[in-house]
Amino acid sequence: MNVAHHSAYPVWLEIARTELLREQGAAYRDLEASGVLFVVARLSVRYRRPAMYDDELDVSVMAEPVMGAKIEHRYEVRRDGEVLATGETTIVCVDRDGKMQRVPEGLFE
Repeated sequence: MNVAHHSAYPVWLEIARTELLREQGAAYRDLEASGVLFVVARLSVRYRRPAMYDDELDVSVMAEPVMGAKIEHRYEVRRDGEVLATGETTIVCVDRDGKMQRVPEGLFE
C-alpha cells in the first residue's frame, strides 16, 4: 500500500525520546549503566494522515515536568509541516530489580 506500517510509529517516538535525553546531556546507555532504567508504562498514538515509504519526517517531542518516578512525553510526527500523528507516553523510572525510583535530579528540567 506504500504506507508506513503503524508499528513503526512507536519506534520513531522512542528515537525522538532518546535524542531529547541526549540533548539534556544524558546518554541512555550511561543512565542504564548507573542503574537508572526507563520503561514505557503507557503509549498512545493518534494517526491522522498516513506516512508514505521514503517520506522525510520530523518527529518532535516535549517532556512534561517530572513527577517522582514518571515522565510524560508528547509527540508530533510531521511531513512538510503537516501533522501526520500525535502521541503520548508515560515513562517510569525503575532500578535493575524493576522497583520504581525517582527520576534523577536535573533530568528534563
